[in-house]
Amino acid sequence: MIEISNLSKRYGKQVVVDDLSLKISKGETFGFLGQNGAGKTTTIKMIVGLTRPDEGKITIGGKLVDDISARRKIGFMPEAPYFYERLTGMEFMKFCGDLFGENNRSESEYEDILKMTGIFDAKDKAIGKYSKGMKQRLGFAQTLVNDPDYIFLDEPLDGLDPLGRKEIKKIIKTLQGNGKTIFFNSHILYDTEELCDRIGIIHKGRLLYAGAVKEFCQGKPLEEKFVELVEMQQ
Repeated sequence: MIEISNLSKRYGKQVVVDDLSLKISKGETFGFLGQNGAGKTTTIKMIVGLTRPDEGKITIGGKLVDDISARRKIGFMPEAPYFYERLTGMEFMKFCGDLFGENNRSESEYEDILKMTGIFDAKDKAIGKYSKGMKQRLGFAQTLVNDPDYIFLDEPLDGLDPLGRKEIKKIIKTLQGNGKTIFFNSHILYDTEELCDRIGIIHKGRLLYAGAVKEFCQGKPLEEKFVELVEMQQ
């Protein structure tokens, strides 16, 4: 389980995340929704340990996120993945694997991940020559190098064409079938509705809703209900 308790973050006088509490069960796919600037990315960075909260506590699998054993079980794809563009795709994957210190993956296992994410044919090409969509796929691929139990994705479908989105959704569904716990931010509400067991909606740093997608939608499209809820806060 991922448990977030009374989480807050400020930058100067601005409250970015305000007393946020959530529980995400093991094996669940949870979609975290909100407008630009609502606090989604700040929240996910605190969960994976890249940013420290001013208040609150985060546990992953019963251990504080500061615990190295908890971090070893995490895979994270940032909204704008950064690459050493002179490296090839395969070199980058090996580099990411080595960061875990106890990486035992073989080259064929890295190749399997690159095949899964649709960029195997570009494994020996310099990343600087990749398209935006290819870089997005590589960002997803590096998330899986340590075979994580908990996968955090910040806008994983951004920058992909319709076929790429379909393929990444297929990968997420495969990971769901393998019992992975998945937490992702997204602006693409149609895909969120399709993929998620539960959702959370954040607005100006405060949680407005957390629960099942069907209970929130009540027979209407997720996008329509999301807009209704946010407009009520204006």
